[in-house]
Amino acid sequence: SESERIKAVSTIETAEALGITADADNWDIRVLHYQLSEIFRVNPGISLYVGIFTNPEGANTYAEVKKMQNFADGRLRQLGVWDGRTPLAADNLTALQGVAATLEEQDMPLGIIYAPKVSAVASLPSNLAGDKERVWTVIGQAGSSTGAALYVDAENTEKASVSGLGVVLGIVSLAAVHESIAWIEKFPTGVDVPAFGDGTLLKTLDRAVVEALDKSRYLFFVTYSGLSGSYMNDSHTMDAPTSDYAYIENVRTMDKAVRGIRTYLLPKLGGNVYIDKTTGQLQTHSVEFLQTTAQKALEDMEKAGELSGYV
Repeated sequence: SESERIKAVSTIETAEALGITADADNWDIRVLHYQLSEIFRVNPGISLYVGIFTNPEGANTYAEVKKMQNFADGRLRQLGVWDGRTPLAADNLTALQGVAATLEEQDMPLGIIYAPKVSAVASLPSNLAGDKERVWTVIGQAGSSTGAALYVDAENTEKASVSGLGVVLGIVSLAAVHESIAWIEKFPTGVDVPAFGDGTLLKTLDRAVVEALDKSRYLFFVTYSGLSGSYMNDSHTMDAPTSDYAYIENVRTMDKAVRGIRTYLLPKLGGNVYIDKTTGQLQTHSVEFLQTTAQKALEDMEKAGELSGYV
């Protein structure tokens, strides 16, 4: 778009409801239509905000992420960033994590599903993961139908990655916070022929390369022998594999817990607390009251099966 704009959409069923059509002349608009169609195919009940922005000159700070979250009054839980013309680079992942960390400090946490350009899938760096738990990097795309046709389209002169961003965003939004998006029984992708952002089909890659990509903590579509369809390879974040936040469901569950605790405790801010006249410290019953209040949100999550337990 020539001008920056954000359009808010609440529970719409088709991309056409946004005025974005599949037969548009512009390749970018057709890619946007495709992503939106995939999102609503996977999760028709999603509440979605769509932002269209001009490409920045120079390094990308991804300030648009903050603009989107502020526009949505902090409602966004996940945000997909299509950046299919920009090759995957450590600086961009770091910038995205920085924006997400700022929003977390402002009590508006979210996860960023990032879809960069994949120039050569077998040569992607293997050392980008670490301390970026709020960035989830998608390198997979469809190897057939609309996704594949868009990639080989004559208008895609830069060989920008189309990406399976819409599928991943749809699945994450459909899953409960504690559910892995790689749950085979519950979250098939609907992608008949899995491929990667450079057009390489999954079935043409050596298993060792695929395992290396998984170990590098990228997200893509995989198949299983004896089972039809394709599925997510895992639910990796771009954090270290030993981190408490190595998986998307861990980040989302903790975010919900923090939001819930804040909802219960915030009204108490500025209220009375009582002091033990001997020690000068808070009285026991004041502490217990705040603890009990905070635990209400966690009790609800445990009852819903979103937590195994809590302290």
